[in-house]
Amino acid sequence: MPIYEYYCNDCGKNFECLIIGNDTPKCSNCSSENAARLMSACGFFSKSGTGETVGTSAGASSCSGCSATSCAGCGN
Repeated sequence: MPIYEYYCNDCGKNFECLIIGNDTPKCSNCSSENAARLMSACGFFSKSGTGETVGTSAGASSCSGCSATSCAGCGN
């Protein structure tokens, strides 16, 4: 069951919601159903032919809300 990220068009907050079937997401801040689904960063590790990690996506960052492509950008 996927967890999607949404932006609430009424209060302006981002929130995550577990969607089952045809459920409608509700904002966790104001309970509005007026939300737009956001593009999420997927978390993965890229391996070289030798098994060494050569890069990660932003979704694999240990920072929540980090927009850098790796933790080298923010020092974490």
